[in-house]
Amino acid sequence: MNIKPLQDRVLVKPLKEKEVKKGGIIIPDTAKEKPQEGTVAAVGPGRILESGTRVDLEVKKGDRVLYGKYSGTEVKVDNQEYLILREADILAIV
Repeated sequence: MNIKPLQDRVLVKPLKEKEVKKGGIIIPDTAKEKPQEGTVAAVGPGRILESGTRVDLEVKKGDRVLYGKYSGTEVKVDNQEYLILREADILAIV
C-alpha cells in the first residue's frame, strides 16, 4: 500500500460487523449500519501551528479507534476499503 496521509489525517481500516446478532438473527447487508470502529493503518506527520511548530498525532499505527458515524472519506485501495479522516474526528482509542 502506498498511501501516506498528510498533516493530521489518519488512514483507518473499518472493522466488519458480525453477520449474526445475539438472538441469532442474520442481518442483510442493506440493513447494516456503518461501522464506527477500526484499526489505524497509517498516520500523517501532524499539523503545523501558526508558530511553525509541528504537533504530533496522539494515535499511532495499529491503534483500535472509535470514530463518528459519518466522518471521513471512503477510499478503496487494492480491493480493500479504508477511511481517511482527521484526528479530530477520532472519538477514542480502544
